[in-house]
Amino acid sequence: MPDTSDEKRVVVHADPSTLADAVAGRFIQRLIRGAGAGGPIHVSLTGGSMGGAVLAAVRTHRRLSEVDWADVHFWWSDERFVEADSPERNDVLARTALLDHLDIPAANIHPMGASDGRLDLDAATDAYSRELAAFGSAQEPWPSFDVCFLGVGPDGHIASLFPDRGEILVTDRVTLAVRDSPKPPPERITLTRPVINGSKRVWLVLAGADKASALGLALAGASYPSVPAAGAKGRRRTVFFVDEAAASQVPPELIDPEY
Repeated sequence: MPDTSDEKRVVVHADPSTLADAVAGRFIQRLIRGAGAGGPIHVSLTGGSMGGAVLAAVRTHRRLSEVDWADVHFWWSDERFVEADSPERNDVLARTALLDHLDIPAANIHPMGASDGRLDLDAATDAYSRELAAFGSAQEPWPSFDVCFLGVGPDGHIASLFPDRGEILVTDRVTLAVRDSPKPPPERITLTRPVINGSKRVWLVLAGADKASALGLALAGASYPSVPAAGAKGRRRTVFFVDEAAASQVPPELIDPEY
């Protein structure tokens, strides 16, 4: 089956643990396949309980050693602007779950700035744009992520793009500083929607009954300024990987039993 489609796919697994294992397996397979295409593989990570669970499942996957991690670069779609060692940070979660256990060059891991670093929020935001640009092009100053992982909040937010706020509408920036976030902590750095949607594959991973309404709205074609998850779309694939509780409001005809 060709790896391209304009449709959003919904893949359902029984529970969060089964979901994490399944996504981890697909991710490992994607990395192994991508290595044959030559050039670096860029991945954008997310936080949250499912983001961490998927990475922990990757760490214990039987095919982990088949990946040439020297070819893989890890980025983040957003970050909490707190101290570098804070457990609230998405990169700390990722390092604990997976990255610290890989034989990967330190230069391949690209964390966003922290509040106890030498840069303030605005300068750290700009610095991440420059780092992304070093792997992009003049037309798109960011790497096209082979996989962009996203979580989805109960309110439908993705990364730190929250409903009915100006950040979701910005198209002329690569990164944005977020202040007064409706979800703590208040200060964050986020990628913008064009960067997320420049990814080859967007994989949204969500579990729990509290996500069912947001998932239903995203699939029903809700306005993305009000439901940011509705506006997430990869160039080749857009897949919602969900558990049965999150899928409770998804019409059966939208569920892909084969993908």
